[in-house]
Amino acid sequence: MKSITVYLDSVYNFVTGPFLLIPLLLGVGIFLTIGLRFISFKQLPHALITTWKGRKYDPEHKGEISPFRALMTSLAATVGTGNIVGVATAIMMGGPGAIFWMWLTALFGMATKFCEAVLAVKYREVTPDGSFVGGPMYYIKNGLGKNWRWLAVIFAVFGMIASFGIGNMVQTNSITLNIVNFSDGLLTPPIVATILLMFGGAVMVGGIKRIGHVAGIFVPIMAVFYVLCGIIVLIMNIDKVPAAFGLIFSSAFTGHAAVGGFAGSTLAMAIRFGVARGLFSNEAGLGSAPIAHAAAIVKNPVKQGLLGMIDPFLDTIIICSISALIILVSGEWINGDYNNAATLTTLAFNSITQGTFGSWLVTISLTLFAFSTVLGWCVYGERCAIYLFGHKAAPVFRIIFTLAVPIGALAELKLVWSLSDLFNALMAIPNLIALVLLSPVVFKMAKEYFKNPDE
Repeated sequence: MKSITVYLDSVYNFVTGPFLLIPLLLGVGIFLTIGLRFISFKQLPHALITTWKGRKYDPEHKGEISPFRALMTSLAATVGTGNIVGVATAIMMGGPGAIFWMWLTALFGMATKFCEAVLAVKYREVTPDGSFVGGPMYYIKNGLGKNWRWLAVIFAVFGMIASFGIGNMVQTNSITLNIVNFSDGLLTPPIVATILLMFGGAVMVGGIKRIGHVAGIFVPIMAVFYVLCGIIVLIMNIDKVPAAFGLIFSSAFTGHAAVGGFAGSTLAMAIRFGVARGLFSNEAGLGSAPIAHAAAIVKNPVKQGLLGMIDPFLDTIIICSISALIILVSGEWINGDYNNAATLTTLAFNSITQGTFGSWLVTISLTLFAFSTVLGWCVYGERCAIYLFGHKAAPVFRIIFTLAVPIGALAELKLVWSLSDLFNALMAIPNLIALVLLSPVVFKMAKEYFKNPDE
């Protein structure tokens, strides 16, 4: 069993390394950005306005949830522990300059998310029970034709398996360990698992409409809570913020020499870990987010594409940047006396506030972020199951997915986690193929829309 896990981890490291998935994701993002005439740079204000208007919708249009709730469902899965832990890892391994490459990758990822959401709405289907289903498996089947259906099946299989691991059990296990350690054993794993089962089940059994409703309230609150706390802490040390930005830009093209407990980083390391953090924090190109956007009540797919474009902006440019600046301003990143990335972020907050504020904030944020990820991936896994087995599979999947919550909270299923991590990464390959082949469709639709964007 151990040898299988080691083998799977080796394959995963290769797939997600600098020679396969990272250049593919970044390359497609650059290609789509150029093809869309730098939409992520030029249309950001318009996209923000469209996102705000997306709270309301015309009931005569087709769909299940409002455009805004579709975005929040996507963000529920996207905003996760990586926004805290992943950013710290990027700095630990790539130095401050990694943050610059994280930002740049997010800007290209915005074009990728735009295309994913546009195609998801354009090629979505309606099931016999009235559910609007879409995503890579549907725009592969309906956009590329029957000869490509095998690729759609592969994506759906990868997505459904990944949903149980990276989207469920890994998250609930992280929540359990986090809460048990913070409570100093007062809350035991079975107690935490029971609470997660009750709250998670109450939401997930209701399907995308209930998840979308909860996400529409829950995600903005948890994101604003973390961002506001971070901003307040930064304001307390506003004199050090310009130096932190300077450090990011000065290290972006030179790497950073060893200092204190920091071992140092080369330019290649800064680029590698910054790009990886940017790509995997907002999931641009992985094919998960369009599954949620496909359910939006919207007439023009391009409008939902604009909301999809905001996803990487909020996740990476805003939330991840808060974590990065806190770590750099605190100076804890050069001490090297932390055990892991989560510890670094906690120490950074505690150092600036000179108390235990960071311990509370990181514990609460990690718990909320991880729980929201479970909700979002329930939608993704369910839609993949519907594609593979039909719409009647939806309620069965929700029950099984809910029952997996306490299993993940209490067990260490390393083989399951290794498989799900690998399949999560492999989801990107069929999706990227479809995005490139269908890009002319998106380019044409975007060009027509922006001739009269208010119509």
